[in-house]
Formats: sequence, structure tokens, C-alpha cells
Amino acid sequence: MNNETSIKKSQTDWARIDSMTDEEIDFTDCPEVTDEMWEKVILRKNYKPIPRINQENFPIDKETIEFFKSRDFNYPAKINEVLREFIEKDKTSSG
Repeated sequence: MNNETSIKKSQTDWARIDSMTDEEIDFTDCPEVTDEMWEKVILRKNYKPIPRINQENFPIDKETIEFFKSRDFNYPAKINEVLREFIEKDKTSSG
């Protein structure tokens, strides 16, 4: 068995990157954002990304998943929201 790590050392010259000024950075492969692009932006009001601090895998019965799927496009977020509401309600009733 090979005891060497499978993680490769970065070949990036970070000292050179850190010393570069904004003028020295090549943005030719990054197009400038135009007004037309901004016109296609979709604004999500009250959007709160779910923090991905810990991701556990546990079984949820199919009926529960189908219930949430049928009512919300982003059903995992909705399930998480319902659980958070339960926790807050439990805190106020037991505290």
C-alpha cells in the first residue's frame, strides 16, 4: 500500500499573485457585465441561503418527502425551515 498522501501540493506562485496590482490582472477571459445582463437578473426577495455548516444523512419517510416536494420547489430548504420553526417554538414553550 502506498503511504503517500493523495493531496497534491499547489503549483501556484502565491507570492507572485499576492504582489500583483489590479492593473496587472488579466481579465480577458471575464467579460464585463453589461446593462443587458443586468436586465436578465432575477431578484429573490427575502432570500436567505441555508448555511451549510453540517450535512447529516438520515432517513425521512417517502410520504413526508412527497408532501414537501408537492408544495415547494426547494423542498429540502422548506423541510429545514419547518424544523427551525419547531425548534424556536419549542425554545419559547419550554424556556
